[in-house]
Amino acid sequence: MRLKEFARLVGMSQTTVSRALNGHPEVNEQTRARLIAAAREHGYSPNAHARFLAMGRAPVISCVIPITGRNEIVSPIYADFLAGVGEECAQHKYEINLTVLPDDEQEAAYRSLKSRQMVGGVIVQFTRHDDPRPALLDKLGMPYVVHGRVSGRSEPYSWVDVNNRRAFERATGFLIQLGHRRIALINGDERMDFAHRRREGYLNALRDAGLTPGPDMPGGEMTVAHGYAATRHLLQQDPRPTAILCSSTMIAEGVRQAAQESGLQLGRDLSVVCFDDDLSYYSNRDAVPEFTAMRSSVRLAGRRIAAMLIHRIETDDPTPVQELLEAELVVGRSTAPPSC
Repeated sequence: MRLKEFARLVGMSQTTVSRALNGHPEVNEQTRARLIAAAREHGYSPNAHARFLAMGRAPVISCVIPITGRNEIVSPIYADFLAGVGEECAQHKYEINLTVLPDDEQEAAYRSLKSRQMVGGVIVQFTRHDDPRPALLDKLGMPYVVHGRVSGRSEPYSWVDVNNRRAFERATGFLIQLGHRRIALINGDERMDFAHRRREGYLNALRDAGLTPGPDMPGGEMTVAHGYAATRHLLQQDPRPTAILCSSTMIAEGVRQAAQESGLQLGRDLSVVCFDDDLSYYSNRDAVPEFTAMRSSVRLAGRRIAAMLIHRIETDDPTPVQELLEAELVVGRSTAPPSC
């Protein structure tokens, strides 16, 4: 039902109906209550875009993505994250705007979104240790929530993150308890804050156990190819690692391929623990999972971030909110005590 039809039905002007249902203060409460009841009775809902634009903002959540994340956005991890955001947005009749830009064009993009009132709020992703975007968005007065954290920022801000440091401390500690002493890490891009925290957790567990870190592998994109190439290098070491800690399921799949080519079997000759985002495409949920993993749902994180941001947009409440998710250790077929 359109506004014109509903206004005719209740015998009022379109302007009065629109103002009443959109919360304008000049409409008295008795009239507003009567129109709300009539709208419910007849199944009328005001157009979301018109309602928000009248209030100076749009029912759109923006993801302005640094081009350094261009490969991450086509990964199963980001697909599940975006699915979670989309589920929450659909429930609240919001849309999603995706923009991929070079790093040096980020500020101009945010300023443009603000000046043109194109979006109601922003999800900040692929954060670095000293990421400048939260400070910029605070200055612009744009609602935002960070996926992850910015370690170098002391001012309060809203974020949802998994406890990466604790997850990798636990994963490394689990391998140590199995008897492993030569443990290597194949990490994500360590310019990113999450990967920095994961390395810290790995190093903390080794330090607490009095162990030396394995061969220092540079971080990289969380792909099968990265896991494969890094594992080929690690298996040439003498002595080689008896266990490898991976920053994603895709990396772990590359480890498995390289190990098989070398005649090694996971869970017998080489142990592997990965970070498992509980992905729809790369499922690790057999009765006994293929990989031992620190499991955390990135889809849930997407939903929580969208819900937090929508609440911030609709209430205009600037109070920072933080939510730290814990990863669950799930033991699979890829780990066992060392065979050598």
